[in-house]
Amino acid sequence: MSRPMLVVFLFLLLIITSQFQWRQQLANDIDANSSESQKLSQISNREEGVKEKIILSQEKNIQMLNELVGSLREQLQQCRNKSESLNRTASSLTERALELEQHQILDD
Repeated sequence: MSRPMLVVFLFLLLIITSQFQWRQQLANDIDANSSESQKLSQISNREEGVKEKIILSQEKNIQMLNELVGSLREQLQQCRNKSESLNRTASSLTERALELEQHQILDD
């Protein structure tokens, strides 16, 4: 084999091996990017799951608070009704007492 042929052969061998190494590096970079994107996707999915749980918990708390507000409104209405009833009874008793006093004064 002549020297120029040997140089050309070595040059071709060098090009082929360097391209093989570049492809290997590219494949490794693609695999690394793929695994990173998978990790980011998993993290994103976990975050979404946590957000959903928080929202569900808040909805339950809101529902419970609404029920408590309803219960307190009922209790308040009952208290108002009792208060009105007591006020009517007290005013009736006051009127009766005044009438009795007037009768006693008139009888004297």
